[in-house]
Amino acid sequence: MDWLGMLDDHWGWLVFAALLGVAEVMIPGVFLIWVALAAAVTGLIALAVPLSVPVQFLIFAGLCLIAVWGGRRWYAANPVNSQDPLLNDRTARLIGEVITVVEAIDNGRGRVKVGDSVWSCRGPDAPAGSRVRVIGADASVLQVELA
Repeated sequence: MDWLGMLDDHWGWLVFAALLGVAEVMIPGVFLIWVALAAAVTGLIALAVPLSVPVQFLIFAGLCLIAVWGGRRWYAANPVNSQDPLLNDRTARLIGEVITVVEAIDNGRGRVKVGDSVWSCRGPDAPAGSRVRVIGADASVLQVELA
């Protein structure tokens, strides 16, 4: 392990950048790549200019802030299109589904069965057992119409 102490500081930064790059590929979160970029630039600066370790850490911290800020702006300007944009929006996925009323809709309020769960709903009055179509949602309350 004596060879580890003999390495120049810039190699530590470049290895750290490579490890962060590998971690980004293995655990995709679109965040570590920006920190890896900051580490790589810090390593290149340390290679070009002899700096003390505390100054290198200050440069790395500043570059991290700039890289993450720039990355967030870039992703805001270039959003990634999802193959299933409603993946985590269960109520939006239900729009158009025909479901069964389990507690009569009276005065515009009732309960419907969706899969193996029961949801609150709003819509025209309908007796239990009626079939209704989901036309919208307000938080976790489905808006329905007669099917």
